[in-house]
Amino acid sequence: MAIFKFNNDSFEKVEQTQFSNEGILERQHIQNALKKQIDVIAPDILIISEEFSEWSDSKRRIDLLGVDKEGNIVVIELKRTETGEHMDLQAIRYASMVSTLTFIRAVEIFSKYLQTIESELNAEDELSSFVGDNIENFASDVRIILVSSDFSKELTTSVMWLNERDLDIVSLPLNHTSLNGTIHL
Repeated sequence: MAIFKFNNDSFEKVEQTQFSNEGILERQHIQNALKKQIDVIAPDILIISEEFSEWSDSKRRIDLLGVDKEGNIVVIELKRTETGEHMDLQAIRYASMVSTLTFIRAVEIFSKYLQTIESELNAEDELSSFVGDNIENFASDVRIILVSSDFSKELTTSVMWLNERDLDIVSLPLNHTSLNGTIHL
């Protein structure tokens, strides 16, 4: 979708650019901003970890790990590339790895995260308050959110096919324009 700037009585097309051309990095810039304002891409999610990698025999990392108001685990995978490069497979792998999280384990993970961001919040109180009555069904499902500049046809087709089979996976394009660093969702 094109973006236009209105100038007096005419429209000027704003050119898109790539994050790499603007020096915008995935982890240091995009991920850092999204963890602070996740509602920009997904309302009603509480981030409980960043770069989560507490597995046996694996060095893989979930960019952002969250919980939604229904108590579902949310895996958020980010790429600043033009195609999304196999992020669907990566996120499915991560979703399966966190699918067995318990509320107690999520509190431990969240507590560590709060320490890293130097927050004095109580992880158990915050998580309990956030999910409310849904604590009884905590982690009954895992949602996946993919965020990239663009998505290849293969990735888009995979996401559509998985949605038809009731896997909650969405792909959100995140584009950068040359108009004062504007980000377009």
